[in-house]
Amino acid sequence: MLDENVVLLNTIINPNGSIPQKNSNKLILSLINLDKETLRPFYNRNPQLNNGQYADVNPSEKYNLDILVTSNFDDYEETLKFLNATILFFQVNNCIDSSTYSNFPSELVKLEYEIEKISYREMHNLWSAMGAKYQPSVIYKLRLVTIQGNEVEGFTSSINQTETTIGTEQ
Repeated sequence: MLDENVVLLNTIINPNGSIPQKNSNKLILSLINLDKETLRPFYNRNPQLNNGQYADVNPSEKYNLDILVTSNFDDYEETLKFLNATILFFQVNNCIDSSTYSNFPSELVKLEYEIEKISYREMHNLWSAMGAKYQPSVIYKLRLVTIQGNEVEGFTSSINQTETTIGTEQ
């Protein structure tokens, strides 16, 4: 398991083009892409409440996040060792939730992720677009991260019985 003091959430390059000092001898996590999931089966506007009514809420939004994990150590051997430990961690723990980590954020249900396979050229283009020199790294896609404000707009009663009046005589 990695020491949490070694893992840092940060950019690879400062807006002025300099390398952040605090990135030295760290494993850096950087958000490189945010993609809204648009498949409708994931969306539910009217969740049922315990009392049988339905809440009218805007559907939650689901996103896929691409995270660049960069190993940035003075010693190249350490760089590769930490990158290997990262890949091993994600391979062993293909899903993270509150049952596996007690300090998991309560607003998230779980995080599922997979390695994002990109070509050498795509990786080169990514590092060039960031304005940085390549460092050993890997990209993971975090799937279906849910955002829900839980603002209830109203309530709808459930239907408890139906009547059929077709074909009845008066």
